[in-house]
Amino acid sequence: MSLVSRKLLTKRLTYWYQNDTIIIMPPKIKQLIKELERAGFISRGGKGSHRNFVHPKVVKPVAISGKVGDDALKYQERDVKKAIEESTK
Repeated sequence: MSLVSRKLLTKRLTYWYQNDTIIIMPPKIKQLIKELERAGFISRGGKGSHRNFVHPKVVKPVAISGKVGDDALKYQERDVKKAIEESTK
């Protein structure tokens, strides 16, 4: 396994090939929600396209906005990662 594919697997990015070029796709909102639920977060509901997730060990709730099929933004990925790390402490 090459270094490039190893990094892609650890970051959980979706990728595909087009004319021998790797195209990297950001994760979807659905993937972030699945990661939160897998870590024990519970959906508290929300308004419109916003969803709030809470965990007993995490002080601040995590808010995810956007449709389920939309690409996740960098700050959303960062917030989810921080919250999951905080919940495992």
